[in-house]
Amino acid sequence: MKKRQVHVAVVQAAPTLFDKQVALELIGKRTREAAGQGAELIVFPEVFLPGYPRGLSFGARVGSRTAGGRKDWQRYWDSAIQVPGPETEVLAELAKELEVYVVIGVVEQDQEFSTGTLYNSIIYFGPEGTLLGKHRKLVPTGSERLLWGQGDGSTLTVIDTPFGRIGGLICWENYMPLARTAMYAQGVDIYITPTADARDSWQSTIRHIACEGRCYVLSSNQFATKSTYPADLAYYDDIHEDDDVLSRGGSAIVDPLGEYVVEPLYHEEGILFATLELDKVTQSRFDFDVVGHYSRPDVFQLIVNDQKQAIVRKKHSD
Repeated sequence: MKKRQVHVAVVQAAPTLFDKQVALELIGKRTREAAGQGAELIVFPEVFLPGYPRGLSFGARVGSRTAGGRKDWQRYWDSAIQVPGPETEVLAELAKELEVYVVIGVVEQDQEFSTGTLYNSIIYFGPEGTLLGKHRKLVPTGSERLLWGQGDGSTLTVIDTPFGRIGGLICWENYMPLARTAMYAQGVDIYITPTADARDSWQSTIRHIACEGRCYVLSSNQFATKSTYPADLAYYDDIHEDDDVLSRGGSAIVDPLGEYVVEPLYHEEGILFATLELDKVTQSRFDFDVVGHYSRPDVFQLIVNDQKQAIVRKKHSD
């Protein structure tokens, strides 16, 4: 029988950029803090490990790159993690020790097909110390496309838990209606949206998703300042004229009818706590179930290619 209630925590913070050890330590600290206050599901922001390089150009202009920018990117690569890998083992042990579910945005090194592509990913850990799954961002936004590759349909991940099904999309891929539909079709009850968007309009997005999907939305953002950037980057001067606060936050928790359970947190680090009543998910779908009685499969259909994509495929002869 499903638990009808779950205590959750949404972390708003930022580690020192390009330093995965500091990020791991901060994840440990915040996870222990949240678990100590009864959280059973703990969510961290987009690419929290090793950080979101807001404002950096990596020396890239249309038609040219620089040696210094390549070195900054190498540093970003070196601070990324493999999934699975040594860092995920540490995080899995943390989840097991505290008996919690943990969802973290990471920069993932591709080790399967190449050693030259990074991905913006979400990874999921369970209380038994298991890496439960991952999702790779389908379309990096704007200049992010120079940093991260495109995910595919094989990681549109939704995970069954004792309190409902959890899954989500990253930042602006939540503006992709068909991607959202693919998540709804897997019965997501708690929809997780790690983000780097601190604008007011993001709040409209997460409230719409909650109301459209009739699901809880946990939105986790960074609170980042210039002090989290190493000053010896080749392109540190890219942020010289920016305000000291590079991301003001805006993490929030929304219920299945689009109302705030916890209103947005701005201008500071913190952890948002809430108790989610899963019966409200069922009740909210009484008059609207986007992939159920309110769908029209005779008129609209979505085809999802959930196969892993590879540039090289081996063909075996008979």
